[in-house]
Amino acid sequence: EAECTVFTFGAVISACEKGCEWEKALELFGSMTQSKLESNTITYNAAISACERGGAFGTALTLYGAMIQSSSPSDIITFDAAIRACEKSRKWEEALQLVSAVTLATWTNLA
Repeated sequence: EAECTVFTFGAVISACEKGCEWEKALELFGSMTQSKLESNTITYNAAISACERGGAFGTALTLYGAMIQSSSPSDIITFDAAIRACEKSRKWEEALQLVSAVTLATWTNLA
């Protein structure tokens, strides 16, 4: 019997994003905990992108907030999807906060 890994979930969630199946992507993302797997940057990014692409902007931003509270580090893909969700939901103030966070993260990594 094949065992699902966090990489398997990441790939399938990403496929759901590309197929505009954000609800299925969220279902799979949520089922990771039932499989005793911890979400990582790749699975968070795939789920956030799926929600953003599917028009579930509030859910994308909620996932971004959950990611920040978890131990999963964010990256440029995370920020891009979250900023696009802000743009499409007309949450310009949150978008500016994200841009500030990206700028701070960039300068911190350069130091």
